[in-house]
Amino acid sequence: MSKEENGFFLVKEEILPEAIKKTIKVKEMLKRGDARTINEAVEKMELSRSAYYKYKDYVFPFYEASKNKIVTLTFLLEHKKGVLSSVLNTISADSGSVLTINQGIPLQGVANATISIETMNLSVDLEALLDKLRMVDGVKRLEVLGQA
Repeated sequence: MSKEENGFFLVKEEILPEAIKKTIKVKEMLKRGDARTINEAVEKMELSRSAYYKYKDYVFPFYEASKNKIVTLTFLLEHKKGVLSSVLNTISADSGSVLTINQGIPLQGVANATISIETMNLSVDLEALLDKLRMVDGVKRLEVLGQA
């Protein structure tokens, strides 16, 4: 594979080999302070140091890959007053910068909306923001459409 063909892929955790899953958990342990050293963390996870070093620079949670990016979200919103406004206020409260908004005409009580946000100044990680947006009253569905 040439350098031009290298890229990023979203892959469900359930299909990853155990060594990669454990590497991610080791990195999280170190970040949270649950382990003081790499040796301590890999021992707790029963992972070899060589496997950790093999994968550590190539695996990371989705929210880390989306820092300083433009992320496009697609929503299915209830057609009731203030839902889109609540979504935008939630994004704003965490210092997200809304770049584009596209909302379709409501049909059968719901409307599709697509919002692109810049994640550079987010005060929380993207996963936390997505969780907050899913909890907004009137948000029926939320999916990450893509990122640039």
